[in-house]
Amino acid sequence: MQEKNKEQQVLIDGSRLIIESMARAGADAFIGYPITPANLLYAYGSQRMSIMLPAPDEITTLQWMSGLAVTGKIPITATSFPGFALMVETINMAYMMELPMVIILVQRLGPATGTATCGAQGDLLLLKGMMSGGHPLPVLATSNFEDCWKLSEKAVNMAVELRTPVVLLTSKEEVMTQKSFNMGLLDDIKPVERKFYNKDCDYKPYGAEGLVPDFLPVTQNKHQVRINASTHDQRGILQHSSDEALNNTRRLENKVNESVKDYNYYEHDHQEGAQDLVISYGISSAAAIDAVDRMRKQGRKISLLIPKTLIPTPVEYKKIIKKYSKTVIAEENINNQLGQLLFGVERPENIRFVEGLGKMITPEEILKEVEK
Repeated sequence: MQEKNKEQQVLIDGSRLIIESMARAGADAFIGYPITPANLLYAYGSQRMSIMLPAPDEITTLQWMSGLAVTGKIPITATSFPGFALMVETINMAYMMELPMVIILVQRLGPATGTATCGAQGDLLLLKGMMSGGHPLPVLATSNFEDCWKLSEKAVNMAVELRTPVVLLTSKEEVMTQKSFNMGLLDDIKPVERKFYNKDCDYKPYGAEGLVPDFLPVTQNKHQVRINASTHDQRGILQHSSDEALNNTRRLENKVNESVKDYNYYEHDHQEGAQDLVISYGISSAAAIDAVDRMRKQGRKISLLIPKTLIPTPVEYKKIIKKYSKTVIAEENINNQLGQLLFGVERPENIRFVEGLGKMITPEEILKEVEK
């Protein structure tokens, strides 16, 4: 990268920014099966990564990623719901094995195969509940081109530092739409530092002094490395329900939940004296920004929150919401998935919802709901 803030206008899409960012952050393998609307990520990944494997299907994709991860690689892939559904079992496996990897999930209209060329924001509750046992899988969500750059780096860092699969959630419009963009706004990215176990005593692949155990690739010859997807002890040996094995499973939960404070990304544009708050994430946040700007120009005091760390959900979001009398949540689905993530099934009366199905949400729709 050249000097930051220097004018470097290019015509670019979010897919290229995501892949380039992850490559610079240390991702070195792309494995995938092409699917709309993640095709550009597949194409760029095949050009940019030192290893590219075109898998015959999405189940194989995650299996190959797991195999590469145990050798010390940082694999990534890109898909949308139909492919992601096939990946879920192996993502659970990689979660239990504690393997670093990133899955870029490009949302499109569902259910099932839905409409491949129509965007949506309908996969959030799937991500919330996809892990057997209800354990949290880290999810970051991009909302603009700067996020495609910054959060892609953070996703790679989180995967390595926490030894876990991470999902980068985006949408069709973010990864397929080209626009003029100033590359000079972007920071340089350095490869994530890989810290491998380097002691002489026997290696315990799940023997964590803290919450994240030291990693050691199976390609080295000094220590035996066991990788186990079933309930296991600190040595990676299969166990049913011993205290050590169950405590290891509890640690999987705790390491993600307790780390969220270090990966808590959001934008809170607070206006002094505002009693109303607009919340949106992903592609819909562009309409929210426009709506808030219009209302402020009309003299109305209003604030904006764009959450980018979605799972585990930071407690800061609820604290921010409590500061306002009314909150409007805008997201491209019909069941207020972000609202359910924040409040459960019983949404407070002062929380309003702007929906979208098969179409992007407009600033006018948000304005209308705020005015009610």
